[in-house]
Amino acid sequence: MAAPVGIVVVSHSSKIAEGTVELAAQMAPSITIVAAGGTDEGGIGTSFDRISQGLTRAQGGSGVVILCDLGSAILTAETVVDFLDDAEKALVVIADAPVVEGTVAAAVSAETGGSLADVAAAARTATGVADAHADERDLSRAEVAGAVERSTTLINPSGLHARPAAEFVKHAGAFSSSIQINGVDAKSLLRIMGLGLPQGSTVSIVATGDDAVAAVDALVQLVDSGFGEV
Repeated sequence: MAAPVGIVVVSHSSKIAEGTVELAAQMAPSITIVAAGGTDEGGIGTSFDRISQGLTRAQGGSGVVILCDLGSAILTAETVVDFLDDAEKALVVIADAPVVEGTVAAAVSAETGGSLADVAAAARTATGVADAHADERDLSRAEVAGAVERSTTLINPSGLHARPAAEFVKHAGAFSSSIQINGVDAKSLLRIMGLGLPQGSTVSIVATGDDAVAAVDALVQLVDSGFGEV
């Protein structure tokens, strides 16, 4: 069985790449996320060899998504990909997304079993995330026949910050139903983090689909558990 989709973070700064990997790994501990930052000499810039080695380390058979911080980093990554054979190229996607937010979103998608296309798409949701909110609205029983809705209260002291938000997305991703939390896609980490819900906030979960009841029950139970932080 192939390993999950891997991720390579390309930055002109080794510290930025390493910090981004450290952050994303907190939310996706089973995913191979490789930092490929800086030059071979440790300076500011990008390295063909570091990116190439990163691809090798991250490739487990399901593909690799590359996140880059600046234009010249993209050029170096593209050069590395150009040297691959056609079969290898088909398993690499350079995602056009902010490096930190895109890496975090991609890592969570990979952690929940996303395909190469899924993980790349998740990374791209970090681009224009605020605009995407404008098109989202809460589902209700009046709008969608058979919708299941329940509300509860956040009890964990830090609210729905990065780690619990990632846990919420992982659990939501286990269900086939369409799910929203407070009017945003419950399977999108960045949408959920963008809500900025503090302790004491009301959480409204709405789902439609074959496993909607099970999904809502499981997610309410997760919120009520305090995500292990209480």
